[in-house]
Amino acid sequence: MVQLMSNSKNVLNSKNAKTALVTGSAGFIGFHLCQRLLAAGWRVIGLDAMTDYYDVALKQARHAILLESPAFTAVEQPLEEPGLLMSLMEQHQPDVVVHLAAQAGVRYSIDEPRSYLTSNLVGTFELLEAARAHPPRHMLLASTSSAYGANTQMPYAETMKADTQMSFYAATKKATEAMAHSYAHLYDLPTTMFRFFTVYGPWGRPDMALFKFTRAILADEPIDVYNHGQMKRDFTYIDDLVDSIVGLIDVPPVRPDSPEDIVAGDSLSPVAPFRVVNIGNSEPVQLMSFIEAIEKSLDRPARKNMLPMQPGDVPATWADTSLLTRLVGKPKGTPVQTGVDQFVRWYRDYYGV
Repeated sequence: MVQLMSNSKNVLNSKNAKTALVTGSAGFIGFHLCQRLLAAGWRVIGLDAMTDYYDVALKQARHAILLESPAFTAVEQPLEEPGLLMSLMEQHQPDVVVHLAAQAGVRYSIDEPRSYLTSNLVGTFELLEAARAHPPRHMLLASTSSAYGANTQMPYAETMKADTQMSFYAATKKATEAMAHSYAHLYDLPTTMFRFFTVYGPWGRPDMALFKFTRAILADEPIDVYNHGQMKRDFTYIDDLVDSIVGLIDVPPVRPDSPEDIVAGDSLSPVAPFRVVNIGNSEPVQLMSFIEAIEKSLDRPARKNMLPMQPGDVPATWADTSLLTRLVGKPKGTPVQTGVDQFVRWYRDYYGV
């Protein structure tokens, strides 16, 4: 049985509002996206397994905020549960599905690969089957910049070959792209895959660098700096990322009549209404510069524990966002110092430090 949490049945039964099904709604990105959609007048069905990969209390706090809106319904169950998504899709007939739920983390996938198989592959399969039976207007699924793997040519463009994933996490996300493409082709499901680039900001994940560094510096503990700091990341502020997702909702791919109809630089499939889109800042930042921004925001220095590169990691990421700009406009590009300041302000307030 699907158990729903909502503070109003009337809103759920309203036929005036557009409906979005968002998986991973208690996660970092899902929470911010749900907030934006609710503010824009959407009905939102949020599905989250509330797993203990990181502090469940943080996920519960995010859902509690979303549940303040009568237009939000929470379903706290695993998306890979057989029949769950089929039931939700049949009941709510969402106009749009945004699939953000996944087992995340490059390093954790080395220790617990089975959780990635279950959540990322089986969970996505359940969603695709449900969408085949109850097609939404647009399917939007999260992938990752890690899909580019060992590619050294930068910036990464969506039309590049991406077959050399460096971690099992990245491999499962690339596999979901292939799975979604097959369903888009077979069942004419308009599908957009996002490749996210190092998202950060308030309510972020505790396993990510900004959160870990902030916590350690405030506790006067050393921070682990991999590859001796010789790393670059295309840090993308959460509000900019959500801007792009919301914009892409209204740009569903259309199956081309012929390959010749595809504009140069567009990742649109020649045989399906399917497209891959980078969402990044398109300005890679040195890891040491990012640490300096945290130190400035906290007004205290970090004690650095310099370490070699970790297995499965890559030295740099850099998004080519020309396709994103063509589709929805140029990303706002929040400066890193501004974004870090916003996170630190939230962190101090949430944890009372």
